[in-house]
Amino acid sequence: MTGLILTQTSGILKPVAIILGYIMEGIFWVLDKVGIPNIGLAIILFTLVVYLLMMPLTIKQQKFSKFSAKMNPELQAIQKKYQGKNDNDSMMKMQNETREIYAKYGVNPTGSCLQLLIQMPILFALYRVIYSIPAYVAKVKEAFFPLVDSLIAKSGSSEFIQTLTSAAGFSKQFKSDEYAAGTVEYVQNTYIDVLNRASNADWTALTEKYPELSGEITATLDQLGTYNNFLGLNIGYSPWDTIKMEWVADERNWLIIIGAVAIPLLSAFTQWLNVKLSPAQTNNNATPEENPMMASMKTMNTIMPLMSAFFCFTLPAGMGLYWVAGAVIRMIQMIAINKYFDSVDLDAVIAKNTEKYREKMKRQGALVEGINERAKNSTRNVQPKAPVKTAEQKQEEMKKATEYYNKTNKNAKPGSLAAKANMVKQYNEKNNK
Repeated sequence: MTGLILTQTSGILKPVAIILGYIMEGIFWVLDKVGIPNIGLAIILFTLVVYLLMMPLTIKQQKFSKFSAKMNPELQAIQKKYQGKNDNDSMMKMQNETREIYAKYGVNPTGSCLQLLIQMPILFALYRVIYSIPAYVAKVKEAFFPLVDSLIAKSGSSEFIQTLTSAAGFSKQFKSDEYAAGTVEYVQNTYIDVLNRASNADWTALTEKYPELSGEITATLDQLGTYNNFLGLNIGYSPWDTIKMEWVADERNWLIIIGAVAIPLLSAFTQWLNVKLSPAQTNNNATPEENPMMASMKTMNTIMPLMSAFFCFTLPAGMGLYWVAGAVIRMIQMIAINKYFDSVDLDAVIAKNTEKYREKMKRQGALVEGINERAKNSTRNVQPKAPVKTAEQKQEEMKKATEYYNKTNKNAKPGSLAAKANMVKQYNEKNNK
């Protein structure tokens, strides 16, 4: 991949986006070799490939969702059983019983979150690649030349480019030190960023400002049109821009207008179908009182398709095409995976998982027993500490010792200094034997 432009994502998503960018460029290269270098078709194939690569994660996530509907009644029963019991023993028992339920169904309580955490960077990076095709597909970037070099050579073109509506998102690039220093590749990339998002009105304004470049502008638009033409619709423009262009045209092409409207509507409809087909929706019979999150989830599931339709009207149609393709692929995956899990003998799965859990517990028990045994062996030769004597015991021993030494030292007066000296002497002689 050569000459990547600056809209490539940065931070944690950058390595993921670069990998996805290689996939996208590879797909476009193949399409170009077979004579159909079409961005719309490349987006569909690209989405298909990425979703197939994420298939293992999707299966695990749907397994968790599918089995969650069957586990929830058992989990709720455990919660009710220990409701109001906050002592340590009750909490430990509840945790153990909950862990046994998850083990019985062969799912991880954090599995769904983990799959989402892994998928989210991929999906965000996927969005960035689709939204900035020239940043990752060198062939598409080449379509902007020699126009970009000719514009850079024009006096005042930098100031004019910044007045275009598509330049609004790139103000930082125009103010950067590299742009001010005139770094050739940086300036080229910034111009491409703006032109890649340019609307029909922006291109018209550019032609009016530089009529001497009309030939190069037309050639660039023709090449981009070839790449962006998908069933007669230019996916480089937003549906709203397409509708406006057709509406003011002398001869309106109603098929183009219908196609432009169809993309956001299809996006909303396919998103809605995804929600309806998801295992969490089809198997969740809990009431809002039993599951407080259900009401908020239903609200989100209603809002998301509407938001999808709105964004598809204002963003380039290529993004809407990606959303539709992704939703259709997810639906096919969900139907196939759900059908598989429906055919699975749940009792056999539970029996197998229960046996695996028991074996795991046995191994852990044997491990603990071995640790205890080694601990006993390592402390076997350690002498036990002498018991601590009480004050009464020490006083009684002192009394007996005094009486003994008094009897064995009759020549010394009891309690005298000589008697005490003899007592100390005999004590030392006795202990040094």
